[in-house]
Amino acid sequence: KMSVPDYMQCAEDHQTLLVVVQPIGIVPEESFFRIYKRISAVSQVNVRDSQRVLYIRYRHHYPPENNEWGDFQTHRKVVGLITITECSSAKEWPQTFEKFHLQKEMYGSTLYDSRLFVFGLQGEIAEQPRTDVAFYPSYDECETVEKRIEDFIESLFIVLESKRLDRATDKSGDKIPLLCVPFEKKDFVGLDTDSRHYKKRCQGRMRKHVGDLCLQAGMLQDSLVHYHMAVELLRSVNDFLWLGAALEGLCSASVIYHYPGGTGGKVGPRRAQGGSLSAEAGNRHRPGAQEVLIDPGALTSNGINADTSAEIGRAKNCLSPEDIIEKYKEAISFYGKYKNAGVIELEACVKAVRVLAIQKRSMEASEFLQNAVYINLRQLSEEEKIQRYSILSELYERIGFHRKSVFFKRIAAMQCAAPSIPEPGWRACYKLLLETLPGYSLSLDPQDFSKGTHRGWAAVQMRLLHELVYASRRMGNPALCVRHLSFLLQTMLDFLSDQEKKDVTQSLESYTAKCPGTMEVITLPDGLKLPPVPFTKLPIVKSVKLLNLPTSLRPHKMKSLLGQNVSTKSPFIYSPIIAHSRGEERNKKIDFQWVQGDVCEVQLMVYNPMPFELRVENMGLLTTGVEFESLPAALSLPAESGLYPVTLVGVPQTTGQITVNGYHTSVFGVFSDCLLDNLPGVKTNGCTVEVIPALPRVQISTSLPRSVHTLQPSSGDEISTNVSVQLYNGETQQLIIKLENIGTEPLEKLEVTAKTVNTKEKLYGDFLSWNLEDTLCQFPLKPGKIATFIVNIKVKLDFSCQENLLQDLSDDGISVTGLPLSSPFRQVVKPRVETKTLNPQESSKVGDFSHVKVRE
Repeated sequence: KMSVPDYMQCAEDHQTLLVVVQPIGIVPEESFFRIYKRISAVSQVNVRDSQRVLYIRYRHHYPPENNEWGDFQTHRKVVGLITITECSSAKEWPQTFEKFHLQKEMYGSTLYDSRLFVFGLQGEIAEQPRTDVAFYPSYDECETVEKRIEDFIESLFIVLESKRLDRATDKSGDKIPLLCVPFEKKDFVGLDTDSRHYKKRCQGRMRKHVGDLCLQAGMLQDSLVHYHMAVELLRSVNDFLWLGAALEGLCSASVIYHYPGGTGGKVGPRRAQGGSLSAEAGNRHRPGAQEVLIDPGALTSNGINADTSAEIGRAKNCLSPEDIIEKYKEAISFYGKYKNAGVIELEACVKAVRVLAIQKRSMEASEFLQNAVYINLRQLSEEEKIQRYSILSELYERIGFHRKSVFFKRIAAMQCAAPSIPEPGWRACYKLLLETLPGYSLSLDPQDFSKGTHRGWAAVQMRLLHELVYASRRMGNPALCVRHLSFLLQTMLDFLSDQEKKDVTQSLESYTAKCPGTMEVITLPDGLKLPPVPFTKLPIVKSVKLLNLPTSLRPHKMKSLLGQNVSTKSPFIYSPIIAHSRGEERNKKIDFQWVQGDVCEVQLMVYNPMPFELRVENMGLLTTGVEFESLPAALSLPAESGLYPVTLVGVPQTTGQITVNGYHTSVFGVFSDCLLDNLPGVKTNGCTVEVIPALPRVQISTSLPRSVHTLQPSSGDEISTNVSVQLYNGETQQLIIKLENIGTEPLEKLEVTAKTVNTKEKLYGDFLSWNLEDTLCQFPLKPGKIATFIVNIKVKLDFSCQENLLQDLSDDGISVTGLPLSSPFRQVVKPRVETKTLNPQESSKVGDFSHVKVRE
């Protein structure tokens, strides 16, 4: 029973000669495969003085039990053996040569010829001329390897051609031997060898065998003729196993004719077939092949034409593409009658699938593959199962069944880590799992999942991501575990149940305790790069708003308050066109300014989608444009909270334009940089603001108590504080104002203005007077210093003809206001005349008392 299937078999392999290349003794693996690569490059030969082409198939391992099926299909027969060995001294040579003979005995019944390549031996032995042994000083000094292989193939061809001619000759009177497969030999013991039925069986099998030899010898039309004759003979005696082989041979020869590029997926064309083929066959060439010219003169001297059937029934004998598949089905049905032919049946299914893939008949190909899945072989090893599932996956991919392909590849991945394997191959498992991702519409780039509609089956995708996490852990790579778990949580959050969310986050926290998640790209050994996974959904941000500075810290344009106020407002222009571009909105410059060195704020509206309290550590701003010191914050958001305001602060260290690009967080031990461009549906009022140089700040205090009355409502651009004092007519009092520089910049200029509120101009003399000389001597006022400014308040009112004046004076009397203020390079105290509007009932009153308001 053939036990080891070759899943790489294709129809064109029926025309190849099988050569096994093996090491003898201890040969370094690297050195062996270095020579093996050079040997296997000589894979195509051209017979001299003929258009016939031979193909060689090399293997470095081949089960001897498969070789016993060489009479059934000659391409399974090991006809050549090349051995490679190291020998350093003459004493070792006899033992080395003995090993070579023992190796030949393993395939002795089928070998046409053999060669021994010896490396390292020099001296008298190496100088002796031998045809079966080649001596080389080292692996670097072996220029004639390819030439030796050419001579070796020439000898194989001579033997092949002699066998073909011998078997093809009709020797009347001689009994034709009965060719058998190994399990048939016991069934033919005692049969009547003289019966007509037995003779037809012998003739049919031999005719099929000659067809195989013709196909290997490059005589395609001859092989078609012999296969057709074999089919008729074997069908007449119901020899189903060999009838299946004859039908498959007929299919193989027809495939070689119709598809000169090959069906095995090999790159590059092959050279043309022999003279029996027209130019339709095209060029057939295997990659890296080297041509060998063989002189068939010695074999054709008896007058037999090597191409006798060049034009015999080409159209009749060669199957059409549709008939090829029908004959494959018939052959496979015959193989299915024999449990010991499971490997033959499986390989025939694979060959048919490769042909159907070229014909783009995917549904029929899937039927062959489905049959191959259920073919019962012996108990396969884990390695053979992995190979089987991998090839099934590859074939399903070739016919366009992508989900079926990744299904079998995933089974192969799981087989790599089967419990029965002493040392599970977790790296191979992980690699195969990665290859299944495209079939499940899954990539490892989180940006592919931020564009809206989810693609693929979320349940299967989550299962696959869990398997990647587990394989990563068994590989001993915690960083990979964190990356895949982060990806699972970020992209599959909407599909996780509440319990699954808790389980995933607990696992993530346990992994990040050993290896925190970062924003670095992880590069795998095969070159695949895993991009970082920012947690843009933990929490979910809905809006970003840059806040103006507090009123006391807002900068104002520097201008003299004593001058004429000129309106600088632009005319209003209506436009129905509204720009909806998020990029334009975020790059829009904001109309207020931030100040270098002052704390600035950005407000985010966030909510927690998790069914438990979400702790966000180290949350801060990401900016570009100026040097910015972000002051991180820590949040604790309630379970499934509604929109929750969060204020992030920082201090710009330099001047220029600053753009808030996003924010950074640390959640469950994973550090994330979340960019606003990657957040869908986030509303902003602009994210670019101008940072101006640091400004002086002054705090003003007075010697008078604060007033309980507000003189007038403060506008948004100024700060006012009201103080009060009661004076009698003719009384004088001093108002001491202290100016303290509480900023970091020197205070260079001070302007003071005042205005008096008075209804009937009954106030005589200077109500307020001051002298700035003493104060200005202390300027520029350095940070931390205090300057004193004295204002004299003198009351002189006219009480004549005022009946109700005394009643009016029952109020606060005269109030003086003082305030802290800031200005870019100066402080201004400005008097302003304000007229108090009287009610009609109070028109008889003389007037109100005066106030002083200190403002910027």
